[in-house]
Amino acid sequence: MRKIRIGLIGLIICLIFMTSPAFAEDMIQIKGSDTLINLVQRLAEVYMEEYPGSYIAVTGGGSGTGVAALINKKCDIANASRLMKAKEVAQAIDNGVQVNRVVVAVDGLSVITNGNNPIKQLTTDEIGKIFRGEVTNWKDVGGEDMAITLYGRQSNSGTYGFFMETVLKGDYSQKMNQMNGNAQIVEAIKQDRSGIGYVGVGYVKQSTGLTVLKVAARAGGIYASPLDSDDVKTGVYPISRPLHQYVNGTPKGAVKDFLAFEVSAEGQKIVEEEGFFPIPKEYKELNSKIGL
Repeated sequence: MRKIRIGLIGLIICLIFMTSPAFAEDMIQIKGSDTLINLVQRLAEVYMEEYPGSYIAVTGGGSGTGVAALINKKCDIANASRLMKAKEVAQAIDNGVQVNRVVVAVDGLSVITNGNNPIKQLTTDEIGKIFRGEVTNWKDVGGEDMAITLYGRQSNSGTYGFFMETVLKGDYSQKMNQMNGNAQIVEAIKQDRSGIGYVGVGYVKQSTGLTVLKVAARAGGIYASPLDSDDVKTGVYPISRPLHQYVNGTPKGAVKDFLAFEVSAEGQKIVEEEGFFPIPKEYKELNSKIGL
């Protein structure tokens, strides 16, 4: 319920400020990743409570949408669950945008099934074969004789691209149901005993009716969980990733203040409360290069 409430608050804030010229110039516009939207809306909500007179609008649409908005100077911060592509960076440079990256959290990208499915663990190779459509029945990976139903993201999603490059190493099955966001995948799989999907870990830590699979990088390897912070931090869990925000140039003023809040001890505590993992030393060093 809290995620729904936060989403409604973010939408109301966005609608009010987008239609209020008096606030338009001072409002921080953040667009992009569905994986990040609940987290960043929560961070924005707390920040605005602590700093009255600050205005932040957070909207989704996928990483590609956020990156395109930054390139076209339509937002201040682009949320992205993937790295910007070389062609996007080139487009930004052509448009006079100097791209800088901030890492705000770490995600253990989670592969989920219905809670009544007896399968509890898979290798990345098995998951890749399933999502490429090469394995179509659960019995072929040690489960019941039941056709597999695939749920994934749309192509403008950073998670779609990350999962394809990291796990599939090929093309998705044309039979995959492409969903608008993480929450839709979660709800669909709760209702579908044959389903399998992938979502950011923040969407499953407090969910019931699901199994969050343990994953091994190879047959005979260690099966690790995205719910285990040590497995994610040490890299034993093979599908972890940093979550990014992109800005134009060296952040200043209100944008810098909000980014600094996100990576502060208080902001990182909120990251953990929302189900993700705080940034390790290497990303703190990256952020410090632009004064955060």
